Amino acid sequence: MTPNCRFLLFLIVLTLLGHRSTSQTTYELSAGWKCQPIAKVTDKGQTISQPSYPTANWQPAVVPGTVLTTQLANKQIPDPFYGMNNERIPDIYTTGRDYYTYWFTKDFTETAPKQNEQVWLHLRGVNYSSDVFLNGQKLNQETHHGMFLRQTYNITGHLAKDGKNRLAVVVFPPDPVGKPNGGQGGDGTIAKNVTHQYVAGWDWIQPIRDRNTGIWDKVTIEKTQQVNLKNPHVVTLVPGKRKPEGPQQPAIIQVSAELENPTDKKVSGVLQYELAGQKVTQKVTLPAKTTQKIQLKDLSLQNPKLWWPNMYGDQHLYQLKLQFLVNGKTLSDQEDVQMGVRQIQTKWNDHTRSMQIHVNGQKIFIKGANWIISDAMLRFTDARYDAELRYHRDMHLNLMRVWGGALVERPEFFEACDKYGLLVIQDFWITADANGKWVDPLKKDDQLTRRKYPDDHNLFLRSAADQVKMIRNYPSLAMWCGGNEITPPQDLLAALEDSILPNLDGTRWFIPYSNADSMSFNSIGGGGDGPYTIQPISQFWAYRTWPFNSEVGSVGVGDLESLERFLPKANQVAPQFLGANSKPTEKVDSMWTYHTYTGVGYEHHILPYGAPKDIKDFTRKAQLVNYDQYRALMEGFSSHMWDWYTGTIIWKTQNPWTSMRGQLYDYYLDPNAGLFGLRNGSEPLHVMFDPVDSMVMAVNNGFEIKRDLMLEVTGYDMAGKSTSLGQLVIEVSPSTAKKYFPIKGALRRLGKEKGMFLSLRLRDFNQNIVSNNFYWLPNAKGNYPGLEEIAKAPVQVEAKEIGKGKVEVTLRNPASNPVAFFNRISIINPQTNKRLLPVFYSDNYISVPPGKHQTITLEYTPEAGAPAPTITVEGWNVDHKTYPIKSSAL
Repeated sequence: MTPNCRFLLFLIVLTLLGHRSTSQTTYELSAGWKCQPIAKVTDKGQTISQPSYPTANWQPAVVPGTVLTTQLANKQIPDPFYGMNNERIPDIYTTGRDYYTYWFTKDFTETAPKQNEQVWLHLRGVNYSSDVFLNGQKLNQETHHGMFLRQTYNITGHLAKDGKNRLAVVVFPPDPVGKPNGGQGGDGTIAKNVTHQYVAGWDWIQPIRDRNTGIWDKVTIEKTQQVNLKNPHVVTLVPGKRKPEGPQQPAIIQVSAELENPTDKKVSGVLQYELAGQKVTQKVTLPAKTTQKIQLKDLSLQNPKLWWPNMYGDQHLYQLKLQFLVNGKTLSDQEDVQMGVRQIQTKWNDHTRSMQIHVNGQKIFIKGANWIISDAMLRFTDARYDAELRYHRDMHLNLMRVWGGALVERPEFFEACDKYGLLVIQDFWITADANGKWVDPLKKDDQLTRRKYPDDHNLFLRSAADQVKMIRNYPSLAMWCGGNEITPPQDLLAALEDSILPNLDGTRWFIPYSNADSMSFNSIGGGGDGPYTIQPISQFWAYRTWPFNSEVGSVGVGDLESLERFLPKANQVAPQFLGANSKPTEKVDSMWTYHTYTGVGYEHHILPYGAPKDIKDFTRKAQLVNYDQYRALMEGFSSHMWDWYTGTIIWKTQNPWTSMRGQLYDYYLDPNAGLFGLRNGSEPLHVMFDPVDSMVMAVNNGFEIKRDLMLEVTGYDMAGKSTSLGQLVIEVSPSTAKKYFPIKGALRRLGKEKGMFLSLRLRDFNQNIVSNNFYWLPNAKGNYPGLEEIAKAPVQVEAKEIGKGKVEVTLRNPASNPVAFFNRISIINPQTNKRLLPVFYSDNYISVPPGKHQTITLEYTPEAGAPAPTITVEGWNVDHKTYPIKSSAL
């Protein structure tokens, strides 16, 4: 079985297993679904949903999932993420909508409710339209529309007396489905629906052939007594300017919820919650067949433990148990809310002319990532969300922007962001490309027509309100955004800004669109975001771009092992640079083009390291570019924080498909060197080198002054000879970037002919290294001839187990060696010689000067029955070798 097949099987199994229920009264309907194309079904829903109706010849279905995920699980289509397989799958624009219109059925056991019990069916997401039947009865009077609008049905009176029930759902694709003509969102008409737009194709993905038609999100059964408690809302107010440590002044907790009484009798009871040993209660009487919003009295939480963004403090979370007790005694329903105590604020910075984000009264310099979606075919799992967002935490980022061409992210996404301290900007479903910002000959309709998309404005607003209720309690959610690079139509914008968000949330900043002047004033012209390609390193430092850049990024091709997962051997061909005046500038294999390499390629930027000899040499040198680009990007922005900038958001850090552009790890969760370059450049306390004026700098993102730091600057030539370029005891003020001394003359002298290495270190008062930064610098002509001829540097490697799924690896470079340059450490399965994925490294692509050592840790999830893994080390001038991991007595 190929690696990509194993990975897809892993995703499918996780989807089939589903998630554990969150309480004893709620469970998920996941395994055991069946489906059939509508073309093969002549009976109506009332008949199909009878438990006696035969479905033995129906095929197994993946729910949550889409038609394509079901077809893939049933081996009816090839893996659309591999090679050109996506071209072998019929596109819905050609087949017609009926081809991907499917019936889904699920048999489940639920006994008829007792006297006061109520049973509810929840569908968290169906794309696009659906009719729902249970035991011969239709539950929705009119066909349900909208990918994001949740459905809830009281099925108390529809359950079978013998407990054997049949749920049947017919799912219709979006209408129109959009023509995948190569444009951003195809011909744009997919945006006439309230759905995601990337499924008709984008510059980082090919079209999803079924447009993700299906029951794509969770289906659950909930059991209550007379009253259903729903849509709880928790607001936390943290007045004043706080710090993470020490005693805290009180915070104010405000809690409300909707109470639904579906019975024909009034119900009296108590709505209550308990938090940190304090209880708040309120008596309530609900008339028959009504729903009321109940606001409880404010709670003053003493000495709260606060939630902070990554790098600024801990992410403390509270568990709030909200209950309704009938007559104050009998539990009717309960909602468990995980919450964080924090307050998001904004302040306009007149100097930068952009918005500052404040959390708990402290300004936060934003180092963010644009997030597309975890998986283009909506195969979401808790484990994958956790892994991806942990990568972002490990890159020292503090914000995720959820791009408007996809979806409002799932609660599981926000749970991981809460855990890892990642603030979130959540876009609504509007993009400049499909919604009319520019003239575009690939679009079916003109600009003004597209500005009116979607067709059903009421559905958009009902969906927006519903999704706000779904995710508003997560402390990580910091901002709402009307759309990607353009506002929604005026009536939708006004409703969001003036009604929906103030009434249903009221605590977060609303950005009209992702590069709006109210976020980042555009005084220099252009689109307000970008660039998206490789830049000269000095550009990130010297060129003043938009003051809160919502999208700026670079390349992201992985190494050869990454490419082997989705490119056939014949297509593993390195791009060839044809010259700056050539159009195109690169000769690229057609499959690379299909996987969206073109437009953000490496072009001439690899040539300073020598023209690539083959595909392995190309990907090896690409990692040098990746590391340098993303380190420089964040260092350049950080060097001007609060002067030029209040934040920046990288476009983009990940891909939900096997794309080659804008990523720091591939679809299979294998990081490239860019991840570690960005991790280095984003350190909260960081020493760095300004290539424009050759100044050594340090940046402190924290709230406390850092004193008694020893700054050490050392140069190394290609033979490993070291030269001290300066040593100084420094201090760095809070939230400050500061210059210390220039080293231009020494660098010109040492690196003139062959280039050189530059080591910057910060040590604390106890001699511990708190920041370690290692540069490779070109010669006077901008090339790296020294790297091409550098001698081998055999290193000593020790790997030992220090805990379950945790390994410590130390590289020692003998004093007689040159620098052991740019070493990638991997943990592998010794039977397949392939990397285990995902793995979380404290650092990687590390360089070790002669006479020094460096230790990193890595964490992974051991697989039951798998052989003991081993470690491989391979560097620029270090031969590939495999090393055993010494076991520890655990």
